[in-house]
Amino acid sequence: MDITKDNTSKPAYVKEVAVADLPTEMQEELSGVETLFGIYDDKGTQLALVNDQRLAFSLARENDYQPYSLN
Repeated sequence: MDITKDNTSKPAYVKEVAVADLPTEMQEELSGVETLFGIYDDKGTQLALVNDQRLAFSLARENDYQPYSLN
C-alpha cells in the first residue's frame, strides 16, 4: 500500500469497485466477493482496495487524508 503520512489534509476519495472490473487474477483470489472499496488520491491514483467502506475511511484518516465518498 502506498498511503504515506506525509500528505497532511490531502483529499482521498473512496469509491465502490466491482470485483468484475478487476484483473482476472484478482477476481480469482476474491471468489465470492462482489464489491470492494478503492481509496484514490486527488490525481486518481489508487492507494488501496479494502472490503469495507468504513475501513476505507478509517485507513485514509489514519494516513492523514481527508476521505470523501464518490458514488
